[in-house]
Amino acid sequence: MVEFKLVIGTKDGKSYQKEVKSPEADAFLKKRIGETLAGDTAGFPGYEFLITGGSDKCGFPMRKGIQMPRKKILLGKGVGFCGDDRKGKKQKGLIRRRTVCGEIVTKIIHQVNVKAVKEGAHPLAAPAAEAVPPIPVQQ
Repeated sequence: MVEFKLVIGTKDGKSYQKEVKSPEADAFLKKRIGETLAGDTAGFPGYEFLITGGSDKCGFPMRKGIQMPRKKILLGKGVGFCGDDRKGKKQKGLIRRRTVCGEIVTKIIHQVNVKAVKEGAHPLAAPAAEAVPPIPVQQ
């Protein structure tokens, strides 16, 4: 059984988090960063998604160009790199060895970031539950 936290970015700049479980989540398996996916297969009719990244169960970010599940690489900039020193200043020419995750969505991936390329008829935001009036306190 596979489940992902799906972070969906929309054209208006908002993002929504949805949890997808096994029948719908199986559509994301073996997809790569940069591939598009029809939302009908993932339980979002009318939508089309572009996979932009994600992270695995330990929090390591997915990086395009890496084929292995996890790998330590030398980074100078980009996904997974933080070049700040202790005072918060950027250091020019700094490279660091960082652990990153591969670009393929597998079972160890926990969060998948997608961008909604095509909007569907139904909005992603679930309607907020109606506010329950407070219970009056008896004295």
